[in-house]
Amino acid sequence: MAQTRVRLQVNGTDHDLEVEPRLLLVHLLRDKLGLTGTHVGCDTSNCGACTVHLDGRAVKSCTVLAAQADGAQVTTIEGLGSEDALHPMQEAFWANHGLQCGYCTPGMIMAATDLLNRNPDPTEEQVRTALEGNLCRCTGYHNIVRAVLDAAGKGGERESARPPGPPAEDPAAPITQQVGA
Repeated sequence: MAQTRVRLQVNGTDHDLEVEPRLLLVHLLRDKLGLTGTHVGCDTSNCGACTVHLDGRAVKSCTVLAAQADGAQVTTIEGLGSEDALHPMQEAFWANHGLQCGYCTPGMIMAATDLLNRNPDPTEEQVRTALEGNLCRCTGYHNIVRAVLDAAGKGGERESARPPGPPAEDPAAPITQQVGA
């Protein structure tokens, strides 16, 4: 099969790859780059376990062709923080027991971080709405929502997970696909 050249930056590192045109971004990340923190849960975009940031916006990487990410910046859970220096959202999930088995956790954290990028001061309802596209089979979502609010600075004295930048048009909207516009 013919190959397509894809140049992208993942977690701050430039990559130049030849891939099949039908290769999904999630498989490029996991199989070609070894970044297995991005999970494949359903392959239908229902669960959100594959959520990454593409040019600063959360997307479900099982619905994005790798070729569509050509020239883009991708951030995965591995690029958000490290074992020695957790991102404030990761710390909030840990402190608030916002995880159980951990399978959905990377996608939840990436979606929640995107929410705070767009809306640094969400209400509980806005957090729940923004995370509707991410499924967790273990928790009742209470601790996940509490973790997001904590990271936003509403639940503790922890450093805020809010990065600089203006909020987007509808900060509580669930993740939508915005690739190749």
